[in-house]
Amino acid sequence: MGFRLISLNLNGIRSAASKGFVEWAQETHADCMGVQELKAQAGDIGGRLESVAGLQGHFHCAEKKGYSGVGLFLKKAPSAVITGFGSDEFDAEGRWVEARYDTARRKLSVISCYFPSGSSSEERQQAKFRFLAQITPHLMRLKAEREFILLGDINIAHHPIDLRNWRSNQKNSGFLPEEREWMTRLLTEGGLVDVFRTLNAQPEQYTWWSNRGQAWAKNVGWRIDYHLATPGMAATARREHIYLEQRFSDHAPLIIDYDFKL
Repeated sequence: MGFRLISLNLNGIRSAASKGFVEWAQETHADCMGVQELKAQAGDIGGRLESVAGLQGHFHCAEKKGYSGVGLFLKKAPSAVITGFGSDEFDAEGRWVEARYDTARRKLSVISCYFPSGSSSEERQQAKFRFLAQITPHLMRLKAEREFILLGDINIAHHPIDLRNWRSNQKNSGFLPEEREWMTRLLTEGGLVDVFRTLNAQPEQYTWWSNRGQAWAKNVGWRIDYHLATPGMAATARREHIYLEQRFSDHAPLIIDYDFKL
């Protein structure tokens, strides 16, 4: 089967667990799950959710209770786990956890990352722009040293195909021209790959739906969850699937099967 990687914003790990996330995970046969928005502290996870479906969890929780936080559930033990990417402001918010698998023939990182949302206020939108400015050189340094696949809620829809109501959202966070330009630069000059789009060029491939206005029922969605990879890893991607049969969150799991082994 190769290597199955899943990205999912849980919108609260305890909430998702109460909606069947753990049972679903046992049936997915994932090699790694990158999860975002834990909304939990280490004490809330320990004894209950530190491992899921035989996958061992590694977490980076926010200092603020009930906020942000990311995790990686891994089948194979990594050679190292790194939390944070060197930003005082954003490491306090629990937005980066990286598992490294280093061998004589390859250095590979699998990352779970949660980009800030700017939709709640202009202050948070400015924080989002600061995050984009800080994460870019970090990703470029990482790419110069090693292969990686970043699993994440990026909170940006890149092209009009990536959200239902693109015309009316051009001045809204998540589809601002500056955000979309950042994504374009990352995927051109930056040399990273939006793996899902290499496999599926179809419209209406959404991963998030607002809780307002029957967005889920009407499929008024956004594609803001990604696998972003270095070209060598992206080239091994074989199959994609957005899992819509059950809902554990306002996001859907994004599943991609790769043709490599650790």
